[in-house]
Amino acid sequence: MAWDFSTEPEFEQKLAWMRTFVREEIWPLETLELEYDQLRGAFAPLQQEVKQRGLWAAHLDPELGGQGYGQVKLGLMHEILGSSMLAPFAFGNQAPDSGNSEILALAGSDEQKQRYLHPLLAGDLHSAFSMTEPNAGADPTLLQTRAVKDGDDWVIDGHKWFSSNASIADFLIVMAVTDPDARAHQRASMFIVDTDAPGVNILRDVPTMAHPEQQYGKFGGHAEILYEDVRVPADAILGGEGMGFLLAQARLGPGRIHHCMRWLGVSKRAFDMLCERSLYRYAFGSTLAEKQTVQNWIADSAAEMQAARLMTLHAAWVIDTEGLRAARQEISLIKFFGAKVLHDVIDRALQAHGALGYSTDLPLEQMYRFARGARFYDGPDEVHRQSVARQILRGYEAPEDGVPTEHVPTRRAAAQRKFADLLEAVTSND
Repeated sequence: MAWDFSTEPEFEQKLAWMRTFVREEIWPLETLELEYDQLRGAFAPLQQEVKQRGLWAAHLDPELGGQGYGQVKLGLMHEILGSSMLAPFAFGNQAPDSGNSEILALAGSDEQKQRYLHPLLAGDLHSAFSMTEPNAGADPTLLQTRAVKDGDDWVIDGHKWFSSNASIADFLIVMAVTDPDARAHQRASMFIVDTDAPGVNILRDVPTMAHPEQQYGKFGGHAEILYEDVRVPADAILGGEGMGFLLAQARLGPGRIHHCMRWLGVSKRAFDMLCERSLYRYAFGSTLAEKQTVQNWIADSAAEMQAARLMTLHAAWVIDTEGLRAARQEISLIKFFGAKVLHDVIDRALQAHGALGYSTDLPLEQMYRFARGARFYDGPDEVHRQSVARQILRGYEAPEDGVPTEHVPTRRAAAQRKFADLLEAVTSND
């Protein structure tokens, strides 16, 4: 089957505009310590320009205010946006709002879309996805948060953390077990919960390697939340009882494509710094560009980035042409491979810069801290490797007689039988 990642010239022009826009209008904002309200003010005119260009919330269908772009186009966009953690915010497709909007578009009722989805797309509301728990991350079947039916309502109790952007969110999409006796992947459901609902206690934004300082109410935080007797109406459920895992997979699959392409954007920025550094840094009689080790770093980084890019675009293409389920193996491959490329390219760039790269005078140290989380965001690398291996091994079977298929003596004997007449003729001629 042919692979085609091409896009029309008109879209290429949009990508070219995005590259200039992100570099000239968004990169400078990274250097400023802005509070959330200041950040929103700074982004308002940028968001308006994006909307005028027809690039706002491009991940959703036109009837919902998006552009209906497939995953290949979205991937190419996210590669550009990934160069800055702030850039997606200007385009209305920042996580977790983008993934949550996709869930609402897929499973939300008309009333839910009117109350939450449309304001979310307009940028008037922000959301969080509240699934991970202190004792349930990679294995969501271990979730302990419960939602119990009480009359016409549901009552939610549980402990969540790493609910990204919850401290600035207007509502949360909460995964909770509604039927603990059901099959493992049919136990949980999703609920829309307003953050100001009684019993929603957002305790803190958890300090991380990416944001080690204590903070609260900033874009990009990961909140710890206690749900204590949180009462929501029956119509707060998304898609019906027991559909939580199904909706989570529908949300996470395309999201992993976007993550990997964003990581390539970060990698490219670090790679540019590595190449620039090699040309002006002089040590031990020559520039770094003339050192074989640095040349190897540059070549290896270029090859790895290109491989990750092609793998990711191929996964996006499979989703566009065959659907999400057909791309499970491709998505798992890019998730762990892309995370390693991200880390390794930044690591080389930081090493080439020495103390300067280690300092906050360059964004490399921040990129490095950010990169470490990529190996477990949306599932640890080990889980994705295991998934890939299992899928691949389904296409193989052990030899019934225990003899390897490529066993040369066995193959030689078979070939001698198959070509007996030929061998006999050759012997006779001799």
